Amino acid sequence: MNKTELIAAVAAKADLSKAAAANAVDAVLATIESELKAGNNVQLIGFGTFAVKEIPAHEGLNPAKGVKIQIPAKKTCKFKAGSKLATL
Repeated sequence: MNKTELIAAVAAKADLSKAAAANAVDAVLATIESELKAGNNVQLIGFGTFAVKEIPAHEGLNPAKGVKIQIPAKKTCKFKAGSKLATL
């Protein structure tokens, strides 16, 4: 399912127009993104938790040349499925 199909499904289930459903989906996604950028977790009981994970700087290996390289620290998003989603 892509975003367009998700919007159509939300519109059908919530009895909304596709434009209203698109606004709702965009608002939810933007809110999750802004909270994660602020360093906060987003917990949706039963569905799952979005969290920011910090990956420290470390040394890696360039597979093409076989030389060691420094990989800088970064932040990434992780998702842990909740009870309803984990037992499909």
